[in-house]
Amino acid sequence: MQPSVTLFGPLDTILGPHMEYVLLALAVINIGTRAFTYRRHVKQAEDGGAEAVSRNPIHAASNVLFVLAAFYYTTLHQHSGIVASALVVGVFITDFFEFEARKVEARRGIDIERPKGAIAASLLALAYIAYLSLFFLVEGLVGRVI
Repeated sequence: MQPSVTLFGPLDTILGPHMEYVLLALAVINIGTRAFTYRRHVKQAEDGGAEAVSRNPIHAASNVLFVLAAFYYTTLHQHSGIVASALVVGVFITDFFEFEARKVEARRGIDIERPKGAIAASLLALAYIAYLSLFFLVEGLVGRVI
């Protein structure tokens, strides 16, 4: 029996078995902070124009935690971690450009639109992470089909 090699030692032992659920929770939190941030941007644009629209530090922190957790998950499970990391980095990049789009909309004086690209990217990431973490719910059905 060979000892299992871990990259982060105790962190892998404590957090490793639950990392899919941590990613799922972070995905849901990220979607929630995005909704809160959208409402905040609309209010800021109405009150003070483009100069008043600013990044939400809570949403920025959830983005950073989401990316770091996805990268850490890659050290535990390479294949699914790389896929999850690619999706989460896509969410991060999309959020960056969606914020700039909100500033442009506020500057032009038009209605602030929902961050459709970021919503789509985060739902895709949520779907994959939910597949990873909640597969046990449909495992029997999939086993019968395959």
